[in-house]
Amino acid sequence: MSSARRPLLTATAAGTLLCALWFVPSANASQDSPAKADAETSATRLTQQARAVSAAAAEDSTELADTGSPDTTPYVVGGSLFLAVGAGFVVYSVRRERLGF
Repeated sequence: MSSARRPLLTATAAGTLLCALWFVPSANASQDSPAKADAETSATRLTQQARAVSAAAAEDSTELADTGSPDTTPYVVGGSLFLAVGAGFVVYSVRRERLGF
């Protein structure tokens, strides 16, 4: 593959990725024309739900951050591994450039 085509392929891949991400639904999607009465009942329902959740949370002594696992070892090991592989690629590229391949 010639080096003149590489920027074109990179730009094509980036454009394709951006076009694909365009169709990812957003989190703030709503109905086209909500009725006022329906919105009021929805707000009432949400208020009742929030009260039920807060009552359940008051009974349970755990906090939101306390529900997960405090063991971060897999994340540290995985992050270190990816960092080492990335650094290896950089060193390989620099050595390859200096040798003139």
